Amino acid sequence: MTVQQHPSAPPSPLPVERGLLTRALEVAGRLANDAAEVITATAGRGHQPGATHKANPFDWVTDTDRTLERHTRRVLASEFPGVPVVGEEFGADADAANAPYRWVVDPVDGTANYVAGFPWYAYSLALVDAFGPVVGVIADPSRAQIYAAARGRGVRANGVAVTVTPRSPAGGLVCAELSLERAPMFARQAAAAHAGVRVLGSSALAITQVALGHAVAAVLDGYQEWDVAGAACLAAEAGALVVDGNGQPDPLPTGAMVVAVPGALDEVLRWWHADR
Repeated sequence: MTVQQHPSAPPSPLPVERGLLTRALEVAGRLANDAAEVITATAGRGHQPGATHKANPFDWVTDTDRTLERHTRRVLASEFPGVPVVGEEFGADADAANAPYRWVVDPVDGTANYVAGFPWYAYSLALVDAFGPVVGVIADPSRAQIYAAARGRGVRANGVAVTVTPRSPAGGLVCAELSLERAPMFARQAAAAHAGVRVLGSSALAITQVALGHAVAAVLDGYQEWDVAGAACLAAEAGALVVDGNGQPDPLPTGAMVVAVPGALDEVLRWWHADR
């Protein structure tokens, strides 16, 4: 497969009214701060109240997940009436797929880490339109950070602007959230190119590390929209490249995605396709 280092851009999104962007950023930031306080106060505090399993014993849901999503939905319904919400715990509001805008929330991304007290979990909220994420906010409670981005306005970490720097992946870190079938081959390819792979259990934080310049790339092959929408906004606004599993530009891919700083994408995609 031939990939391009600078893939052609997808169709340009329509302008978003400035007042909507400003208000969405403000409300999303407030909700992220609320979530960070709750998560910080409860993470790893013995047995989590209301903690149960979903698909398997490692697929956790807790009272914190449910409480934060309910709170998020209440605030958004008040501040943005008529804009549907899609959430991990309570599903999608009616007509969310066809609405001009929708909010997408994951109250705790990395719930197994949260239950265990392993400091790698996040609250993720995004406003999405037909062209992808419009606003994205990630709360990273373990590092006392709120990361926020809006289309055309860049990214800020606790109010400080951040951008990515082009570089080769050699000597860098790649954050991966991969199936057991894909992970070993990808890790071997990366190691042969003198890069390290980290699998830590939060899709939102994996992508966010690229936006912050801590990682040269993130690769994912199993996720839901709520896992990645907020972080994908951060990555794009920081200047990272967001593509689907075939290397085609897509602001919010489904099925698989690769996020990389300029200068790293071609090589990371070669590792990704090495076992095909």
